[in-house]
Amino acid sequence: MSKLMKSLIGIIVLVAIVGWLAGIYNGMVKRQEQVDSQWAQVENVYQRRADLIPNLVATVKGYADFERQTLTDVIDARAKATSVNINPQNLDENSLQMFQEAQNQLTGALGRLMVVVERYPELKANQNFLELQSQLEGTENRIAVERNRFNDVARQYNTLIRTFPKNIFASLFGFERKPYFEADQEASKPPKVEF
Repeated sequence: MSKLMKSLIGIIVLVAIVGWLAGIYNGMVKRQEQVDSQWAQVENVYQRRADLIPNLVATVKGYADFERQTLTDVIDARAKATSVNINPQNLDENSLQMFQEAQNQLTGALGRLMVVVERYPELKANQNFLELQSQLEGTENRIAVERNRFNDVARQYNTLIRTFPKNIFASLFGFERKPYFEADQEASKPPKVEF
């Protein structure tokens, strides 16, 4: 075999290896971008909920003027929930937990607000309130869907970067595991019913 032929085979092998490594790297980047994109969609639906709350509070305030503490709790929880911003590149267990805790506080405050609303039949019949309540319910459903989609793309990404030999390259290039949304600890407890 001539020296030229050996050089040509060596170049072909080198190009094939570089192509294979580039494919692995690009696949990881693609999956990471999917996680980042889905995180943005999760934030989008949470922002939609946050945007509905001032209108809901204003509507309730007109009927339930003396329920100030409940309204203040909702406003404060909304402020806290919207102040927790996470860069998807830095998404880790702690930052997701902080985000989730702030959102859970807002969910709890909204739940208490809806209990207060039950005391005001004229408010429950208000068309503006009913529309806002319907939009809020729809948004809660969207949140559940987008969180589920986020967990799915995070699982695909995590599986990709943890399988051999890709885990070696993921470690070399700094691809790190993404956390999952988990059910609220309180969700596993049965509701307390009192008559």
